[in-house]
Amino acid sequence: MTQTDALPAAAAGTFRIGGDLPVNRLGYGAMRLTGPGIWGPPADQDGAIAVLKRVVALGVTLIDTADSYGPHVSESLIAEALHPYPADLVIATKGGYRRTGPNLWTPQGTPAHLRAACEGSLTRLRLDRIDLYQLHAPDPKIPYEESVGALADLQREGKIRHIGLSNVSIDHITRARALVTVVSVQNRYSPQDRASDDVLAYCDREGIAFLPWGPIGFGKGLQGTTIERVARAHEATPIQIGLAWLLARAPVVLPIPGTSSIAHEEENVTAATITLTDDEIRSIAKG
Repeated sequence: MTQTDALPAAAAGTFRIGGDLPVNRLGYGAMRLTGPGIWGPPADQDGAIAVLKRVVALGVTLIDTADSYGPHVSESLIAEALHPYPADLVIATKGGYRRTGPNLWTPQGTPAHLRAACEGSLTRLRLDRIDLYQLHAPDPKIPYEESVGALADLQREGKIRHIGLSNVSIDHITRARALVTVVSVQNRYSPQDRASDDVLAYCDREGIAFLPWGPIGFGKGLQGTTIERVARAHEATPIQIGLAWLLARAPVVLPIPGTSSIAHEEENVTAATITLTDDEIRSIAKG
């Protein structure tokens, strides 16, 4: 058995976030481990723990979460399932939302909120320093530089190793880069949702990791003649082909599909072993 057979997430190669955090390019997003509306605990906590253990066993070395998932539930589950963490595992988390109920998300980018969010994440994840801490979203009520500056303070204090951004435009990125080194950007992106094409091109040019969230269209957005035709040719599912297309899109792309099912996680990770032809990549890009 080869390493790729045993650890399929390794098949798509690695990327060094910030130059010093090597991760296998196909990661895992831990949002879906919570209750309905990304609120409260999962109906099956043991099942959620089992999914996280299987994620690591499949060779995933990047897990993305946030304090707002639950809130707090996802981070606590990760620590319960995986602490003490494997030496090669990078846990990325985020702060910048206030949650008041299921499916309710309010940007909260004050320095005080971000400090409390980061320190809470450190406690729940049982870490002394978070390898990648991301500003979850711009808060229209707060100057963006104030929010980024709060993360810069936490980085200087040794609580954050690297800083990332989420749900941003190129303008947000360039403003943040005037204050800090930005190593990652996380925006919604999939083969059929490409509003962030310009942001991805910027990240590719600048060597910044691009983490597409919603990379498989939340399980509903990857149907269509082209993707289904390519899937049949590879004896794969449309979801697998969508993830393979993202991996082929640019070397900085680190998809983070999420699921609460071991079977779906195994399906997702197998996408790293699929190599698309240039014609297939172009055809999917055209839609």
